[in-house]
Parts: sequence; C-alpha cells; structure tokens
Amino acid sequence: MTEPLFLKPVLQEKIWGGNHLKTVFGYDIPSDHTGELWAISAHSHGPSTILNGPYAGKTLNEVWDSNREVFGNVKGDVFPLLTKILDANQDLSVQVHPDDAYAMEHEHELGKTECWYVISAEPGAELIYGHHAKTREELAEMIHDEKWDALFTHVPVKAGDFFYVPSGTIHAIGSGVMVLETQQSSDTTYRVYDFDRVDATTGKKRDLHIQQSIDVTNVPNVVPKLDIKTQMIGDAKVTSFVKTPFFSVYEWLIMNGSATFERTIAPYTLVSVLKGEGQIEVDGKAFELTMGMHFILPNEVKKWTITGNMQIIASEPGEKA
Repeated sequence: MTEPLFLKPVLQEKIWGGNHLKTVFGYDIPSDHTGELWAISAHSHGPSTILNGPYAGKTLNEVWDSNREVFGNVKGDVFPLLTKILDANQDLSVQVHPDDAYAMEHEHELGKTECWYVISAEPGAELIYGHHAKTREELAEMIHDEKWDALFTHVPVKAGDFFYVPSGTIHAIGSGVMVLETQQSSDTTYRVYDFDRVDATTGKKRDLHIQQSIDVTNVPNVVPKLDIKTQMIGDAKVTSFVKTPFFSVYEWLIMNGSATFERTIAPYTLVSVLKGEGQIEVDGKAFELTMGMHFILPNEVKKWTITGNMQIIASEPGEKA
C-alpha cells in the first residue's frame, strides 16, 4: 500500500457540544450539540471508514485485523491511537482516565493517556488541569465534601497551546475551546464532577465515578515538563510537541512551500490538516489536501513530499502502542 489511507470521520453528539465542527471545518454535523469528531479511529464506538484504494469501504479496525502489513506488522490486539477534534460549547465534565493496568482489569480496554493541541480558544477560556490535594486521603475528602474551587487547578488557554495529559490527570476542557486530541484508543472516562447538569434525554444527572476517580488519580499532581523543539525540513517548520511511550505528536507548518519527509522508526503516521490546502506526493502520485482531511501514511510509504500552505498535526505510535 503506497498511498495514503484517507478516512471518513465519525461525529459524536455531546451535552457540551456546539456547531464549530460545521462552521469552522465544514463537516456535516448531526446537530448543534456535536462535540467530537473521531477523525482517525479504530475504536468500536466509532470506527473510521477508508475512502480510497484497495481497502475503500472497510473500517480501519477491519484493515488492522486482516492486513497488519499495512501497519508494519506491529503487534497488538487493537489499533492503539485515536485522533479527535473536540468542540467545547460548554465546559466538559471534570474527569480522569485510568492507566493500562487499571483499564484492562476493570474496563477491558486500553488506558487513556492523551494530549491536546489547542485549535482555538475564546477570550478568557481556560482548562482544569490538575489538582491541589497532597495525599489520596485529602483528595477523597475534598471530592466527598465537594470542595471544587479548592481542589481543581485552573489554567488559561489560547490558540497554539499544547497540553500533555497522562492517565491519572484530573482535567476538563473549558467552554469556548476547540482542540485536536491525540490519545490512546480508549473510551473510558471517569467523571469527578459534572456541574450538576441534567441530561435532556433522560432528565437525570449524568453518572459520576467517584471511587474509580479516587483510585486512579495521580497524587500529588505533577505537571509534565515538555521539551518542545523546532527544526526546518525544507520549507516546513516542524515542531515536536511530545514524545511518549504511547505516541509522538508534531506540527508541520508549511508556508507556500514544499517539504520532503522520510520515515525513520515509526511504522506508520497519522495526519490531520487543520488549515490551508495543498497536496501530498507519494511514489510519484499526487493527492489533493484540504482543511479537515485526515489520513494515515502506511508502512510502505517511506518518503512523501507535501506542497502548499498548510498547518498539519501528525502523530506516530510509541513503543508501548
């Protein structure tokens, strides 16, 4: 397979969702409460469909299961990564995700370490990113006593920011923020607090997961230190945001130019076009790229050239993926 695998995303309605996935990216959303676009997904709750080539019409998980050579014959029961775009029209619930060991034992799926590239943020927007409890006992006490203002750490946010969110980190994306999220392929979320919202469908408050949250939260909270680096590859400014055992994430910023990339260690590459347009040339064949397109460069693609004026977020699986 020596061409990109272009993917049809899956849209997910959420109580906190909005309409920016339509107004900004032009996606055909199901309602004005559309919160998530699962752009590159093999998860059973929303697998992407391949649009081109010999696997057109198949889902990503089907190709993972039957044609592992596309991904370099790597091991693993499930495709390990999931790329999303999230549109927070309201605050998301304050939540935390388990690590692999806890998730496998209790939820029978991967844990969830993730990261966010902030696409846009309204003035005054913020995140909840971490907590102030010093011991697990103090954490439990503050949760049970609903001391939310004292417990949660609030962080201002603006477009272009990047946040690494390891499993066990209490967090919430705030109202007015849109992010591209790269994460382990997991849909396990433990809600700590949900602002006492009532689901319009059920007429009831959404479930909280207090004991699980206390079990899996990292105590004390430690803010990860990022070693963000930039380099030029041709006409592209390449920013390396994070390199973890689960994934590495990059920005490719190409301003009216061209850049040629070569595969090194990673068996395949996930690519999302956030802005602009241009083309990618693989093995002498050109493919048009526009804002909002998502694709995978399979293992047999060892070299590719991107030309145009685009902002791209790319990711690769790590050694634990």
